[in-house]
Amino acid sequence: MRTNWKLTGLILLSTLGLYSCAGPATSPSPVVWAADSAAVRVVPGPQYARGTTWRAFFGQHYRTWWNTPVTVPVLRLATAVPGGLLPVQAGGSYQSHTLRLQGPDGRQYVLRSVDKDMSAALRPGWKKNLLRALLKDQTSATQPYGAYPAAYLAEAVGVLHANPRLVYLGADPDLGKFRAAYSNALYLLEERPDGDQCGVASFGQSPNVVNSAHMLAALRRNPGNHVPARAYLRARLLDLLLGDWSRREDQWRWASFPQAGRVAYRPVPRDRDQAFFLFDDGLITRLVSWFAPKYQTFRGPIRLENVDGLTRTARALDRTLLTSLSAADFREVADSVRKALGDAVLARAFEMGPPETRAAIAARFVPILRARREQLPAVAQQYFELLNQEAWLIGTDQPETFIVSDTKGGNLRVCVLARRAGRPDSLLLDRTFAAPGTKSLELYGLGGDDRFELRGALPGSIGVRLYPGLGRDEVRTQPGAIAGDVTWFARPDGLGSSPPAGVQAEADPHPELTSNAHAWLQRYNLHD
Repeated sequence: MRTNWKLTGLILLSTLGLYSCAGPATSPSPVVWAADSAAVRVVPGPQYARGTTWRAFFGQHYRTWWNTPVTVPVLRLATAVPGGLLPVQAGGSYQSHTLRLQGPDGRQYVLRSVDKDMSAALRPGWKKNLLRALLKDQTSATQPYGAYPAAYLAEAVGVLHANPRLVYLGADPDLGKFRAAYSNALYLLEERPDGDQCGVASFGQSPNVVNSAHMLAALRRNPGNHVPARAYLRARLLDLLLGDWSRREDQWRWASFPQAGRVAYRPVPRDRDQAFFLFDDGLITRLVSWFAPKYQTFRGPIRLENVDGLTRTARALDRTLLTSLSAADFREVADSVRKALGDAVLARAFEMGPPETRAAIAARFVPILRARREQLPAVAQQYFELLNQEAWLIGTDQPETFIVSDTKGGNLRVCVLARRAGRPDSLLLDRTFAAPGTKSLELYGLGGDDRFELRGALPGSIGVRLYPGLGRDEVRTQPGAIAGDVTWFARPDGLGSSPPAGVQAEADPHPELTSNAHAWLQRYNLHD
């Protein structure tokens, strides 16, 4: 905490001193309209033009591209789609300024501002008031046209995606009450990933695209509901390739596909605002990146020690959805993604976007992506090792059986089965965890009457933590079993059986998070 205060103080003092010598940011440049008013020529971010001293402390970032005039088509709401588009809801998550639009067929689209405001992520208070201008300036660390190559590369590796289009929105009369707040700015226009998307191939023609809260609740409601782990891993490796560190739960949508008695959810990453992030090229911003590891700069090659910071914002989601995959699975998916991203694919990814910046962006980014692509197997291995230090195995509000048994070599095998009355149990997961890579296994029963079975001589090198949740749960040991390092975290209400000899017993420190599926959802950032 002291270090953070010292860092904040350093930033504040530097900012106040630099404001006195840097001068104000450039005022907005005029918009030049084409003769037919179908396009404009505009500078996306003239406010990010700064002097030498300022750039030395707070980074050059992508200021050159933010200050390069680009030619952009004008969006006319009345003719954007057959029947026109009408604005229905204003919004914005953290940094973006967004406007939801709807066509006459009920399909919805979203306008997301190209310019952002990083200060919007701060809580109101004195620090926000003092740092607002500085954090707004740090929008220049984002690549203004990064959504284009991100969508193309997603298509190449089989990850679902939206299809962004850069547009300029003038003082369109069809904006109605939104005219004052949304006129005369650059936006990305794309399909809104929500609801029935049977007609959109890039959303998998899903009959229902849902948010993360819906998907996570569905996983805990029915043991058969699932996210194909390899599909999610492909999306996460693409995040690493792009240097996109901002992948919290509300940055995802999920294309649902009903099957016999269950639903599969494929990931749809959205809001590529932080792809190709360039942050550590200033004295102060480099110091910030040391104390806030998630702010990783897009460079080639990827430093393996930076995988932790790059993946931190999605850590809870990763541990929820990737536990079923082994190191071999990670390696195979990484090899598949690497092979899908040939040199020609990387080059074509930068053939879209404003013509004035395409060549410069491609010349800079394609070599970096080549280097990062070749690293994917090593990065995936590092990623696997990071996640498996502490592994989560999560039940549902239905009854399950968790079987923990020893294997040769001091490893632990865990099988999770759905208990079905009158029918054979159904296997949900079968994974072997090895020491010293795995330090702890956390098994969460949540709701339902769950059973935890300990078989054989369990090694003490891997800590096993059993959280029974809200139900009449029990833990059993076979005759002759050795519990090793196993702890039963009892609920304060006393429900469930007492642990057998050899199993440590402690009070659950956070029963409000482990009691059932509803409680479990509090572990995620679901504030859309």
